[in-house]
Amino acid sequence: MHNISLAHLNILLLLGLALFGGTIGARIFQKLKIPQVVGYITIGIIIGTSGLNIINRHILISLQPLNYFALGLIGFMIGRELRKDIFIKYGKQLINVLIFEGMTAFVIVSILTTIVGMFIFKDFRIACALGLLLGAISSATAPAATTDVLWEYKTRGPLTRTVLSIVALDDGLALLLFAFASSIALRLIGHAPESIFKLFGQPLYEIGGSILIGVFSGLLLIRILKLHTQREKILALSIGMVLLTLGLSLALHVDMLLAAMVLGAIMVNYAPLETNRRMFELVEGFTPPIYILFFVLVGAKLDIGKMSLPIIFLVLVYLIGRTAGKAIGSNFGARISRMPISVQKYLPLCLLSQAGVAIGLSLVASQAFPEQIGNIIIIVITTTTFVVQLIGPPLTRLAVIKAKEAGLNITEEDLIQKTRVKDIMSPGYRFIYNNENLSAIINIFSKSTNFYYPVVDKNKYLLGIISIDMIRNALTVEESNNLILASDIMEPTIATIYADSFLSVAKEYFKRDDLEYLPVVDKEGRLTGFLERKMLNKLISTRISELYKQADSLDRNLQ
Repeated sequence: MHNISLAHLNILLLLGLALFGGTIGARIFQKLKIPQVVGYITIGIIIGTSGLNIINRHILISLQPLNYFALGLIGFMIGRELRKDIFIKYGKQLINVLIFEGMTAFVIVSILTTIVGMFIFKDFRIACALGLLLGAISSATAPAATTDVLWEYKTRGPLTRTVLSIVALDDGLALLLFAFASSIALRLIGHAPESIFKLFGQPLYEIGGSILIGVFSGLLLIRILKLHTQREKILALSIGMVLLTLGLSLALHVDMLLAAMVLGAIMVNYAPLETNRRMFELVEGFTPPIYILFFVLVGAKLDIGKMSLPIIFLVLVYLIGRTAGKAIGSNFGARISRMPISVQKYLPLCLLSQAGVAIGLSLVASQAFPEQIGNIIIIVITTTTFVVQLIGPPLTRLAVIKAKEAGLNITEEDLIQKTRVKDIMSPGYRFIYNNENLSAIINIFSKSTNFYYPVVDKNKYLLGIISIDMIRNALTVEESNNLILASDIMEPTIATIYADSFLSVAKEYFKRDDLEYLPVVDKEGRLTGFLERKMLNKLISTRISELYKQADSLDRNLQ
């Protein structure tokens, strides 16, 4: 019993180290203007098999379910972007880009790695088989690291939409190309295929099975969520359905990432709007620690001890060929589809990441083909995956910044967390001196639409507040208006705020004390401005509307 507890403690300790270290690493890289995902992976490399070996292969195998869970959540959140109105409007363009970027990478990598394979094997048939398999695997694009950058930088626009759609659809294309390549490769090395179904039917089964599981899970979740409105239950049911979808996919040997994407797509297209908004908002708040652990473990898997000089050269050729293929194909597809200039120029920088599907196909190849081919494929794909996972995110960040899409998908919460009171307060707001009489005060109210005015002394120290309701009450008193002063009818202020405070603090005050106004004061209590609740709400809605209009205007930027 003691040993079991110690083992559990060790796993918890390692997960804590990975989560804490990954977060610190991400913060350091963010300071250097490098996407946080690179920090996660770097910390993983340091504590993993290529570094300190604190997280060894045995631990990585035991944590494999966590990787599946993270990939499922990533797929589910990507599915949110696959709205049917987008595909109705842009479907033809997206298919053009998908086919050209995938097929061009397949052709270029196949040719180049076949040439290198000739020098390694001295046998054209084996070299050609290797080239075809690596070419097929190169067509896959991993969504995790790319989408993490898009979410981190709050991107919105045609480039973001295209990237999310392409990485979601790439799995299916890669599976079909791999089936085609496997069939020819087996014949080249003298192994007749066991059956046509196994080579061509298996990928179709995986794709079709994934879609069916995703659709069934999505429709079931929609029906269940209609019966629940509590946030905790919505989150629990949503996460539970993602886990069920992943588990069923693994049990039936279909693509779990695609199934999770379909689940998300069904929810965003067919669930009630308010249910969608709350569900994805809750899941998004749940995911950050899972994502951090996932990417730290990705880095921990890297093992550079198995690299020989010929393999290093093959890795370089694969990287060059895949990068060139993705760049040429995506640019050409975007051009012939007359997509916006930003997509034509910067899409190639966003399609470099490679992970789950590519590694999975390399494992399939290692089992279906002789050891001399299978081992090389695993080493090449594993090594190149880590390389592109490191260089891909910074290039994606550069692309979305150059395309002017960063920061256009800001939510109300993002806006109030980043904006300070001094950015929207009224510094020249009219105030009332404490010795002004009621006639003067009425005159001030009559010339403005404001309902509240701060009361100050001659040194502008805040003394209280006067509202339109207080004026009405004062008018019922049978005294001369000249005898009633501001100090007689004002009320004390319930709360004040500093100019450097964030709007999130102001919003909390408005909500907590049910206020409609907040005087802005300095450290000594002197009035420096005024903030009204209606002003805050108007700013938020106006700013978000402006950002969305700016993102939509990027679609009109055609050549």
